[in-house]
Amino acid sequence: MTPSPDRIVLAYSGGLDTSVAIGWLADQTGAEVVAVAIDVGQGGEDMETIRKRALGCGAVEAVVVDAKDEFAEDYCLPALRANALYMDRYPLVSALSRPLIAKHLVRAASEHGATVVSHGCTGKGNDQVRFEVGIAALAPHLEVIAPVRDYAWTREKAINYAGEHDLPIDVTRKSPYSIDQNVWGRAVETGFLEDIWNAPIEDIYSYTDNPAVDREADEVVISFQDGDPVAIDGQHVSMLQAIQQLNHRGGAQGVGRLDVVEDRLVGIKSREVYEAPGAMVLIAAHLELETVTMERDLARYKRGVDQRWGELTYDGLWFSPLKRSLDTFVESSQRHVTGDIRLTLHAGKATVTGRRSSTSLYDYNLATYDEGDSFDQSLAKGFVELWGLPSKIAAKRDASVSSRAAT
Repeated sequence: MTPSPDRIVLAYSGGLDTSVAIGWLADQTGAEVVAVAIDVGQGGEDMETIRKRALGCGAVEAVVVDAKDEFAEDYCLPALRANALYMDRYPLVSALSRPLIAKHLVRAASEHGATVVSHGCTGKGNDQVRFEVGIAALAPHLEVIAPVRDYAWTREKAINYAGEHDLPIDVTRKSPYSIDQNVWGRAVETGFLEDIWNAPIEDIYSYTDNPAVDREADEVVISFQDGDPVAIDGQHVSMLQAIQQLNHRGGAQGVGRLDVVEDRLVGIKSREVYEAPGAMVLIAAHLELETVTMERDLARYKRGVDQRWGELTYDGLWFSPLKRSLDTFVESSQRHVTGDIRLTLHAGKATVTGRRSSTSLYDYNLATYDEGDSFDQSLAKGFVELWGLPSKIAAKRDASVSSRAAT
């Protein structure tokens, strides 16, 4: 289709802001609006209901994309290989879904002949950057409109617009929280959580049960092949199935609750409460298997790469040259990350209790202090002397300089 300024592709969630945006964009620009809704395992409303709502709100076309497997394989799995935890805590729940959505917006713009895309992000958050930088990297010719940010579109204005135009959306119920969720996890912010002294209450959680409730522990064995989870308790799983099963089992034990004050890309700190049971269990298991199968210097270097990978993803640079290069390194590092990790899920924790691997670097005979020890301790004396020689020479130099200065 020949590109035309008369069509806008909108990232559609089915909520108030993006439902109102359909008609508002048409009014302001005279363009037709194509709504694109992406299923990344967020649950909630049926996607067909969301598609029909978009049409009811004035979209000329409404597209629903089932991207659950794509999200798990192409976005969550690379994050797992990189043990991606922003600020060593947050498993990139929202950040991982944004480049996937950006990719499908660009694809829809090409298919429907649009030269403009739109999203419902505010000017305070990270998602505006993730969407727009991703879109610019994939299709630099596309323009972006963000009504909430660019035109000070408030909730009150959205409610009034919906009422005036009799839009088929319920605007009477208002959650005090802002919630974003997908199969990798769930993020909750705003409301009373904006006071960082306030403790989270049980009502805000959905993916996890109360970890303080007394219950029997759950033991699980996760099998990996070249860094990919391939089986749970001996039963083959896809990446999506692994996340879903561990969301259920980890969530039932209260695993994966996080309360984080994080550094947003726009320069402010925000308080977020996360639930990511499947993600946190998988990362714990994967990290442990790397300690068993990965050579020391590679493991040390990879920890820095993992941190930078997570920062790039959080900062919206999924499609950047550096991110692509780090992907290549991470993929190469997983060559021998194969084996089984046993964990006990209980009282909000995922505790590793066993490790086995055909590619393990752990040698019992070298490690043991009992009979059968194959480590030649006589070699250690010379090694220690040579290892410490630079420090010894420097210490002598410093003592000599200090002595001359004193005189």
